[in-house]
Amino acid sequence: MTNHSRGASKPSRPSSPHPPRRRTGPARPPVEDPARLAALETLRAVRQRDAYANLVLPQLLRERRITGRDAALATELTYGTSRAQGLLDAVIESCSDRPLSEVDGSALDALRLGAYQLLRTRIPSHAAVASTVDLVRAERGSGIAGFVNAVLRRVAAQDEAAWVDELAPDPETDPVGNLAFTHAHPRWIAQAFAEALGSREEPLKRALEADDARPAVHLVARPGEVSADELAAITGGDVAPYSPYGVHLEAGAGDPGDLEPVRERLAHVQDEGSQLCALALTRAPIEGTDDRWLDLCAGPGGKAALLAALVGLEGGELIAVEKAPHRAELVRKLTSGLPVTVHVADGLETDFVEGAFDRVLVDAPCTGLGALRRRPEARWRRQPADVGTLTKLQRELLTEALRLVRPGGVVAYVVCSPHLSETVGVVTDVAARTGAEVLDTREFFPGVPDLGEGPHVQLWPHLHGTDAMFCLVLRRPV
Repeated sequence: MTNHSRGASKPSRPSSPHPPRRRTGPARPPVEDPARLAALETLRAVRQRDAYANLVLPQLLRERRITGRDAALATELTYGTSRAQGLLDAVIESCSDRPLSEVDGSALDALRLGAYQLLRTRIPSHAAVASTVDLVRAERGSGIAGFVNAVLRRVAAQDEAAWVDELAPDPETDPVGNLAFTHAHPRWIAQAFAEALGSREEPLKRALEADDARPAVHLVARPGEVSADELAAITGGDVAPYSPYGVHLEAGAGDPGDLEPVRERLAHVQDEGSQLCALALTRAPIEGTDDRWLDLCAGPGGKAALLAALVGLEGGELIAVEKAPHRAELVRKLTSGLPVTVHVADGLETDFVEGAFDRVLVDAPCTGLGALRRRPEARWRRQPADVGTLTKLQRELLTEALRLVRPGGVVAYVVCSPHLSETVGVVTDVAARTGAEVLDTREFFPGVPDLGEGPHVQLWPHLHGTDAMFCLVLRRPV
């Protein structure tokens, strides 16, 4: 993230961050710190391998039997540091005598971890600095530990609000840039949110605040197997406000994979917004047959499992298509016991005949800007150039779905993004070219407030407590 100083005075800082050279090994035995070590190793995997924190960390916690308060601390530090990376980097660079590009990668991971503790937790400054330096010293020796120590002491000289005031763009001349910096988003993403919301002021602030917060875990009960009320009672969660199958668990409630209903495939993890979008496909009225459904981009299988359970109750079947073999295997596992046939194929190159399906879901590959609170590192990984490549694919997939659905049948186009190019831009173009009828999709989200003017539905974390899912239902002309 680019630094933007508005002339505020900087705190006094040590004259040099260069490490001492006389020591090359640990000054004392390292303190056992499994939580911070797991967080640091997860951040390293994200940086080195483009790994996903929400996949790496749970595995580390299980392998090392880290539970309770240590697991909660590791989770908070990992996701919080990943989420705030841009802001942290700006502060770290301001406190270093070298650009971030010249900072050793392992040192940068530790600096981000330490800076997050200093700026966004209640951990005492001395503990945040000392624990981070101990981790570095244990792995790399006192030389690089001295550098980390010096930079973190500079970071600790001000709180987050003071650093934001010093480094963020001026809110008067660049309100979007200021909000983006303050809430740790790349500016282009904040701009995309502003355009989708139609506002650069309070709605954008609320959207970014919600996106910068750790979300609750959402479960979906398998229709026909367990009700939402029963699932809530078993798990200690709360029945979701909008989805008839949803349950919310508190953030930090532990690994949902350890819950008995999840292990027994009576439920699985799925954001309530994703549930609502899948249900919208099933609620659109159609005449004639209604027993053959298609999920054209099925991996990793959450929507496929919900749709398959629903169509199965009526004696129908779901065909699930997934291009990547490992994701197709995830679909098979999640839909085990349901009337599903999984095809490993490109959604654009199937051998299905035209008009073979009554309902088709296109949960298209997208930037994922709507789920940044759940995939915190993704906001720094995605680039504006990704949008053009994805929108081309999205238009092709939606066009193919309208070919595969029968006349009078319906297609739900869903993306986890509020970016107008991926949402309104795609459906407007495809509807105009194919003659598909655009349905007022708000009708298929009963009880959900703040759905705007339609005909599409755009959900938001700050309005609905869900990921920022987009959904529009279209009908193929008879």
